[in-house]
Order: sequence, then structure tokens, then C-alpha cells
Amino acid sequence: MEKIYRDCIESMRETKLMYNQMKLEKIGYIDNDDHGMIPLPHKEGFPKLESSPDGLAYGPRDIGKNWKLWLTEYHPTYINPNSALAGAWFGTVPGLGGWRKEDRPYHLKELHEKYNFVQTGIGAMNHMCPDMRIGLDLGFKGILDKVRRFRYLNNPVNTDFYDGEEDVVLGMLAFIERHAKAAKEMSLTETDPFKKSNLEKIAEVNQNLLKEPPKTLREAVQFLCWFQTFSRMYFTSGAMGQLDELLRPYYEKDIKEGIITDDEVVWYIASLLVNDTHYSQIGGPHPADGHDLSSRMSYLILEATHALRIPCHIALRLHDNYNHDLFHKAVTYLFEDGTGVNYSCSGGLDKGYMKNSAPLGLARMRAKVGCNWTALPGIEYCLQDVSRVCLVKPLLLALDDMIADSSCENSMEELWDRYCGHLAVSVKVMKDGMDWHMAHHGRNTPEMVINLFCHGPIERGLDAVDGGVDIYNLNCDGVGLATAADSFGAIEQRVVNEKRISWEKLYEVLKNDYEGNENIRLMMKNIPRYGSGGSLSDKWADKISDKYTHLMKDTPTDNGYQMIPGLFSHGIIGQLGQNLGATPNGRKAGEPISHSADPDPGFMKDGGSAPTAKSNAVARVQPGYGNSAPLQIDFDTELAMSIGGIEAIENLLLTHNKQGGTLVNINVVSKEKILEAHKDPSKYPDLVVRVTGFSAFFASLSPKYRQQIVDRILSK
Repeated sequence: MEKIYRDCIESMRETKLMYNQMKLEKIGYIDNDDHGMIPLPHKEGFPKLESSPDGLAYGPRDIGKNWKLWLTEYHPTYINPNSALAGAWFGTVPGLGGWRKEDRPYHLKELHEKYNFVQTGIGAMNHMCPDMRIGLDLGFKGILDKVRRFRYLNNPVNTDFYDGEEDVVLGMLAFIERHAKAAKEMSLTETDPFKKSNLEKIAEVNQNLLKEPPKTLREAVQFLCWFQTFSRMYFTSGAMGQLDELLRPYYEKDIKEGIITDDEVVWYIASLLVNDTHYSQIGGPHPADGHDLSSRMSYLILEATHALRIPCHIALRLHDNYNHDLFHKAVTYLFEDGTGVNYSCSGGLDKGYMKNSAPLGLARMRAKVGCNWTALPGIEYCLQDVSRVCLVKPLLLALDDMIADSSCENSMEELWDRYCGHLAVSVKVMKDGMDWHMAHHGRNTPEMVINLFCHGPIERGLDAVDGGVDIYNLNCDGVGLATAADSFGAIEQRVVNEKRISWEKLYEVLKNDYEGNENIRLMMKNIPRYGSGGSLSDKWADKISDKYTHLMKDTPTDNGYQMIPGLFSHGIIGQLGQNLGATPNGRKAGEPISHSADPDPGFMKDGGSAPTAKSNAVARVQPGYGNSAPLQIDFDTELAMSIGGIEAIENLLLTHNKQGGTLVNINVVSKEKILEAHKDPSKYPDLVVRVTGFSAFFASLSPKYRQQIVDRILSK
């Protein structure tokens, strides 16, 4: 790479680390995606709305007003002269009220608490994929013209929807214009020739985007950068789509005309990735015939992630006709950088989605655009990764019921029946919440930004949640599979088969949180656990996953919405565990429950074959309808090399895809380094780890979150 571009990328990386430290000092630990938000000085005194009793904005008209005012007068401009792009975001738009009090689901609160709901999905924003081709084809001015044209054609009695969307686009245009002027002004005093030329080009590019759609690759990347900035400002949306295919036509045109080099392109993409960690996919099957979509653009995106070495949320899609060379390069960079792209598996995603009565071509169109999820760009409202059913609480409730009922005999059959009953209620509560969300969300916080990049909302004058798009698949993840499965396995082995402890004694010990009974806790913990292969716990994991899947999938919500089950926890295993008493697998009250579909750390006593065993276990419990149950693999560097290094990891990934897996997240880091970084994060401010589906600076995570990663690596 030319030195000038390499230096620019390194400077952007250093600036990113500086802002990260500032956020840590100002905000504290961030146990979430490493968003591109930077702490900028801004104008204070944003006014409250006079039209609302509480001064906050609800619904499209008032939200549009706040948005336009914020971008026109209050949000600061930002241009890094080492970046090819203008813009950044300070924070979400102020004054947005969320949901009106009268629309909030107070009637579900008691059941939410009973069944340990932490994430209900009600009121969740943005968890769908925009079709960025709409924006790239139309440009911001074209989007504004589209809003005005369909307002005229539809001539609605209530114009709130179009009023709000028009103000959103006008705010966007005002913000871009402010940056074009700022870049021009900065260029007048810049003495460095490269930076001066760059600032002039930034001004020119953004002036062009005020009038017409992108014509060059740099303009297209700047357009996507603006989308990232705007969508993050609006309730932190983070999906972008098939990035290599979106940019490939511009790249090929510019290369043919000789106006760019590959080194410049890597710089453009690095500038985009520094702006924000939106989720995008590279590679994958063509919808029509399944040939691989990867191109030179895919390689350049991968090179940009490698050059930056910061949290980047790019997924490489594995499928039957995958690009071997691109795949090999991605795994090679995994070993060099310690983390990198994650691997979205068509083996389980495409065939699973087809079971929802979707044709293969449609299934192939779904892009990996979230922490654990995929979606159809611009036509599907899926609400993924925002709702969780705790698979552990029904077990504790079932034990309470069975032990309290003197009329029944304590047995595995009775416990399972009662567990299924409570799990069914929990799933029904989740479905009722989904109906409530769908009925009330649009009038409170409509999808103002993503609506502009979807097929239907502007044409119909309807928010995406209210019939604006064509396909509705509401997703929900189960959490705590290993905790529940190991608990059932421990009971069956120690209480029923071996009769080492009675039902009543176990119940008493659990209620006392194993106090004074460490021997019993270890006895319950040290059984063949889920993931070890052929164990009682493996059998229970299959049974629980299957039951949860059928309860979620076999019947729609009362209002007719299809549900698609997955198994994923994000990072809420600590929150869920705080609300739970001790469990029969030896877990003490308040401790975290298990992560996603993974076996618990240390599930294999010798650890030697744990990666393969873990992969087999997670592949076996996939719900199978196109939502994901990710596999998280954390390798100690020496272990990864000892089992075969790059070739072994490649085989593991390809096998998991063939087994019907859906997503694989990997870290390769030495035990010594992760322990030292955990003890003193300031020693490694640039250490990047994949936490679950998202990656982050290790130093940004709270000690509890860091401990999850440490436990996973040390257990190997």
C-alpha cells in the first residue's frame, strides 16, 4: 500500500483509540457494539416540543421536526482530514419519547417478571435490513422527490407520515451541506498538500451528493457513510447489506476509467469502517444460480478490516460455491489479528428459511446484517435479536410446582411436563408482546430512516411496522440452553438413576443456594455435560431445543404473525442470571446462565477435542428455520496451532456449514495476553475481541463482560 494511504489509515486508527478512551472516561464501560459515536462538543439547549404534554416527540410528524432541527442547527460537523469521508455522529437525536405512557404494555409486566424477561422486543427499533440500492440509485435529492411525489399521488387525509419523512430528508440534506461548507473552509487554511486536496475533494463530493445520486465509488462510499451516520442517530440502527455488491459497479467503472487505485479504495473503505461498525456481508450465493458473489471489491473490504485492526462487523458468507481464496485469506487474517470477520453459514440459513415457505432464490437474498441475524434487504420486517425467552426459569418454576404438589409423584416425566407447560406460557407471553408491539409501535416511534430505504413504506404511506413492507417474520431467541440441559441431565443421573440425592433434598439445597453443601454442588456439576456427546445432557438439549422450536414456530401469534425461533443470548446472560436462583447443574444463584446454543465453558474435561465437540453440539440443536444459533469458538493461540492452525479452522468452519450451522464467531488469542489485558486493560487498549456476534475493544468492556471471554478461553 502506498505510504500516504497507510499513514492515513494508521492515523484514523489512532484517533479511534483516542476517542474510545474519551468515551470510557465520559460514559464508562460499553458492553455492546463498538458504535462509531464520538464525543463531540455540541450546542446545548435543544427545545422541548410545545405540541406534546411532556415536551417529547412521538409519531412521524413530531419526530421529523426534532430530527430536522437537530441536524440543521445543533449537531456539530466533523471532518477528519486523514479520512476520505465527512461526517460522524455525536449521539441519538434528542427529544424522542419512545412510547407514550398509554401505549406501554403494563398488562404484561407481571408475566414478564415471572418468566424472567429482560428483552421483550416491545418498542425495539431498526432490526431489519435496508436496501441501500434505493438510496444509491436515487440519491438524497431523489429520495426527497420520491417522498413528495407519493404524498401527491396518495393525497392522504392525515399527512403526518409524509410530513415527518420529508423533514427527515431535509435534515439530512442540511447536514450534508454544512459538511461540504466546513470541508471547503478547512481546505483554505490547510498547508499539507495531500490533506488540502483531500478536503477539497470531500467538499466536491458532498456538493455533488446534494444534487444527484453517487456517480463514483468515492461518492457511493460517502453516501453509505451518511446513511451510517443518520441511521445510528435514530435509535442506533446498524445494518447495511451486501457491501461488496453494493460497491462493485462503482469500483469497476472507476477502475475502467482509470480514476482510482486499489490502495485508494482500501482507504475509502477504512474511512467507512472507522465512521461506524454497521453490519455488512461479503461473498455469498447469487439468488438465481448460487454462484459466488465475491469480487475484487470483497478482497479490498477484507484488506481494509485487516489494515485498521479495530472492531469491524463484516461477515463472510459460506456456501457450497464459496470463494476458496477469499475464505483462506480471511482465516489467515484471523490468526494475524486475533479476530476478524465472522462466518455466516448458508448451510443452515438458506435451507432453514425455505421451511418458512420461501423459495431458494429468496432465501439466498438474505444478508448477514446483525449481531446474529440475517434479513431480506428492504422487504422484510423481522425484529431479530431484540427478544429473548429464558429457557431456565421454566425449570425452576416446574420444580417449585412439582415439589409443592403432594398429589403427584416426583419424576423426570412430571418435571418435564410441568417444564413444557411453563415454557409454553413463556412463549405465549412473548407472542402476545409481539402483537402489542406491532399494534402500537408505528404511532410512537416509526422507522423514519429505514423507511426511506425500503420497498413500500413511501409508496404506500405506511411505516414498515404497519404494512409498509411485504414480508413479516418476527424472530425470538431462546437463552440458557446448556444451563437447562445440564440441569435436567444432572437430575436424571444423580437423583433418578444413581439415587445419590432425593428430590426433596435437592430442592432444599437449591433454595439454600448450595450453602454448606459444596460437595452436592460439585456432584451435580460434574456429570457428562451438554456437548460431550451422547450424554444425558445432550439428550435434554435436543429435547429442549426441539420443544422451544415447536412452541415458537407451530402457531402464529394471535394476530397472525409468523415467529422464527433461534438460540442466541447476545450478552444478557449475566442479567438473566441475576434474577435466577441456584440451578441443578451446580450454578449458584445470581451467576450468569449459559451463552446462546454453546455448551458451558469446561464442558469437556480434557478440552482436547472441545472445538469439534462444541461444533457438533451446536449444529445438532439448530432450530432450523433460518434464525441463527451461533457457534462461539475461542482458541488459545498455542492450542489453535497445535490442532492444525489455519487448515484446522477452515475445516471446522466448512464442516459446521455442511452440518447446518448458521453462524460462527472466532477469537484466536493467547491465554497470557487475555489474562494480562483483563487484569490491566490499559496495557492493551487496541486488543479487539469478538464478544458474541459483535466485536469490541476488550478494554471497553466491563469486568463482568471481559470475564465471559476469559472463561471461554481458559476452559480450553
